[in-house]
Amino acid sequence: MSNRTSMFSQFRPVVEAFSPRHDLDSSVLSQLTLHREGCISIAYAPFDYIARSAKLVVVGITPGRVQAVNALRAAHAALCAGQSEDVTLRIAKQAASFSGTQTRKNLVAMLDVIGIAEQLGLKTSAELFDPAHEQIHFTSALRYPVFVDGKNYNGSPHMIRTPALRKMIETHLAEEVAALPAALWVPLGPKPSLALRHLVACGALSAAQLLDGMPHPSGLNGERVSAFLGRIGPGQASVKTRPEKLLAARSALQSRVTQFFA
Repeated sequence: MSNRTSMFSQFRPVVEAFSPRHDLDSSVLSQLTLHREGCISIAYAPFDYIARSAKLVVVGITPGRVQAVNALRAAHAALCAGQSEDVTLRIAKQAASFSGTQTRKNLVAMLDVIGIAEQLGLKTSAELFDPAHEQIHFTSALRYPVFVDGKNYNGSPHMIRTPALRKMIETHLAEEVAALPAALWVPLGPKPSLALRHLVACGALSAAQLLDGMPHPSGLNGERVSAFLGRIGPGQASVKTRPEKLLAARSALQSRVTQFFA
């Protein structure tokens, strides 16, 4: 039995009891808690699946509460349909990864603009969210949901300087890096980039496989996403957005994607 199915088996009774009516309230969260330290709590949600034939890996910070609920609901439904644990994990991962409506829309647009769909022979990167596709792997710097004072983790406290968070990077994320030795890794924003650069420094990942510079697709990051996509010009964006830097990053990403898939 693999580590990922072993973890899922441990929490399977909670998943089986998690009906579509449920949310990640305190009673459910207490049954899924993996670690608690000060203001930080880490909860299990079924984000264990690794698409081992993937050529591209998209890395967020950590699953938020919405994504965790979506994964749990999808896993619950798959189990009720009689699916195996491996298939259940795949379904849950595909259903919940970057599953906020605006987040997924922005991510698709950014992947398209740097040429991912074209290089993979797709009309749009939206097709990658079809469970039949195994060319892309979605993950997070911190695989399982992390909450700080009950709220979604946003990068503070520092993930490398916080032992419990660094351990997640050096175990779970490192496991995925080892499972996908030839993939291109695309962190969404500076925090996931920090985690991957830590693994580069540890010798677990080649710097040539790291493709950073893309902003996080969250709807709350809308102006940066619009600037990256060229939907607003430098004169229309705030100084804090630094549109010139984002446009330069987009150009560099387009070149590197072409080179990688050549």
